[in-house]
Amino acid sequence: MKRLWIGLTYAVFIILLIIPLSRIAIGAFDKGLDGFAEGLFRPEALHALMMTGLIVVFVTFLNALFGIMMALYLVRANWLSRKIKGILNSIVDLPYAVSPVIGGLMIVLLLGPDSIIGGFFEGIGFKVVYAFPGMVIATLFVTFPLMVREVMPVLQEIGNDQEQAASTLGAYGWTTFVKVTWPSIRWAVVYGLVLTVARSLGEFGAVLVVSGNIMNKTQTATTLVYQDVENFNVAAANGVALVLAAFSVGLLLLMEWAKKRKDVH
Repeated sequence: MKRLWIGLTYAVFIILLIIPLSRIAIGAFDKGLDGFAEGLFRPEALHALMMTGLIVVFVTFLNALFGIMMALYLVRANWLSRKIKGILNSIVDLPYAVSPVIGGLMIVLLLGPDSIIGGFFEGIGFKVVYAFPGMVIATLFVTFPLMVREVMPVLQEIGNDQEQAASTLGAYGWTTFVKVTWPSIRWAVVYGLVLTVARSLGEFGAVLVVSGNIMNKTQTATTLVYQDVENFNVAAANGVALVLAAFSVGLLLLMEWAKKRKDVH
């Protein structure tokens, strides 16, 4: 019975992961190496990959900054009542409970050109929805819990005795964070960053809603793959998807390395 379950597990793994990835790799070279290069280096593909890279950079930075701050507030902020912390905790988990498409629609309704806030920004010449800022916000919405949920358990585990001792000795808040808190959470932060990058690379639903999927303007790599498939340009879609898959595999290896280092420390 044990061998049967092990065999079924490997079969599911092969069917759901190995075969599709192999099919993407084979499909990317259906038209040979020249066809792969042509699909990957066409202007719209290069622009889409550049947009994806820019979104990843901005979202990773913002997620690291505000994710660590939120984790610190939820664990260390004694001036916040338990009820408020519970509400904030629930809000952090909202992207897990809401479909990315619904999240994108929420952003359109809140910051779109027909909304009060969006209309104000449009009036001063700053476009949010159907532009790069909206795409960053949408990706940040779906990735925000990742950093918080990696850092919070570590902060709870280490406690605050060392931080209180540092404060008693006259250390300021920033000094305490750099010298005491950061060494304990740095590998959890690395793990959260890797998860954020991987999730940002593959985000589709929320970005599709807020971007408008305008070629050479607001198109990301994932929405380009979607458009190529719709236009029956399957070989080009496989080429772009293969690049994203290669990045994802590399990130998975980095994530496992970071996880081991985090466990050691």
